Amino acid sequence: MTPDEHWTMRESLGDYAIGRLSDGEAAAVRAHLDSCAVCRAELAEVSSVLPALGGVDPEHLDHTPVPPADLGERIVAAARAERRPVPRRRLPISVAAAAAAVAIVVGGVAGYAVGDYDGIPREPVAVQVSAPEIRASAVAIPHIWGMEIVLDADGFRPGATYRVVVEATDGREVDAGAFIGTGAAPMVCNLNSSVLRPDASGFKVLDTAGSTVLRGDLPPA
Repeated sequence: MTPDEHWTMRESLGDYAIGRLSDGEAAAVRAHLDSCAVCRAELAEVSSVLPALGGVDPEHLDHTPVPPADLGERIVAAARAERRPVPRRRLPISVAAAAAAVAIVVGGVAGYAVGDYDGIPREPVAVQVSAPEIRASAVAIPHIWGMEIVLDADGFRPGATYRVVVEATDGREVDAGAFIGTGAAPMVCNLNSSVLRPDASGFKVLDTAGSTVLRGDLPPA
């Protein structure tokens, strides 16, 4: 059998499996299958999907499935439900102070080197909060177009809107975005500003009254 004849037989396997060949064509395929292990294996594979094809409605083959409109919201809600906050014990003042001192020393000595991620430096930011229920940490990421701040926090009043500004060394306060408080649920915000890292001295998180509820101080670059 030539390669072209063999290819013709292989193309007939689908019709053979669903019984669409004439008696003569079916007999030719059966004779070929007796001597061709490759086509026998392909026929077995084709036949394995026939039960599933039986449940396909031909009238819906041209219809593109559309996910439910609220699918995204349901996924986010499920993810938040799984990320329940772990109860945090308050450390004695002496232990907390020691831990803070260690963090400051590590951040000061390591600087950009410890914060490198995929070749992009991430600089730890010294964060101060005005309310004990707010817990936060932040890093600054320098870019050629400005500076990005990644704020990891919880404790901001749920549903309340907070505005973020970057403080420039020349006294300007430049908008860096906004977010909505999530209460005890952890959140990670990526905030962007047009202020370049060497020109930035820190950032502030302001509530709707314009009061500073969190500030991050950056050392001179």
